Amino acid sequence: MKDKDVHDVARILKETTRPWENPSVNQVAKKRDPYLVLISCILSLRTKDETTDGASARLFRLADRPEAMITLSSEDIERAIYPVGFYRNKTRTILDVSRALIETYGGRVPDDIDELLKLKGVGRKTANLVITVGFGKPGVCVDTHVHRVTNRWGYVSTKTPEETESALREKLPRRYWIEINGMIVSFGKRICHPTSPRCSICPLSTYCDRVGVTRSR
Repeated sequence: MKDKDVHDVARILKETTRPWENPSVNQVAKKRDPYLVLISCILSLRTKDETTDGASARLFRLADRPEAMITLSSEDIERAIYPVGFYRNKTRTILDVSRALIETYGGRVPDDIDELLKLKGVGRKTANLVITVGFGKPGVCVDTHVHRVTNRWGYVSTKTPEETESALREKLPRRYWIEINGMIVSFGKRICHPTSPRCSICPLSTYCDRVGVTRSR
């Protein structure tokens, strides 16, 4: 993929993914509440969207502010979020993060990546997602889909999601930063699969370098 093609690729990607349901965290983001986005991000790690959706809904019926969250017992939270992956560890993270928000930030989620990274259990993917979909501020959220797809295109050549984030911050036009994650996650789940991408029906096939693709459909 040539750098100059990024605008065409973004347009086609937007048109292709528009009818598809957004990832679960983006659905929560419609409420414009950074705290709900943050907790949903924590729940979503290594968990399917449909499981995250249900767990988020059950938990937020019990508590949707950090002050209310810390009044719940670990057992209350575990029952609400089960069967998300690593639900016991995530329960501890949710309580730790909620306490830290109250003690350090007056109960508000910081809108700065470096401050978010100070919260226990919050990595760059989560921090960027909170910044972009929670606050509507520029950030580049890179998960396994964004890392895989942009490397497969040949738009970047990186070995880790962290390197991909840095590369995209350097070359991806800023107008696409906020929306790139949601579009590529949907695209990666339906067409650009990890092991056998559906290249025969891909609307971006003429732009893609197919880096590392040894088998496709």
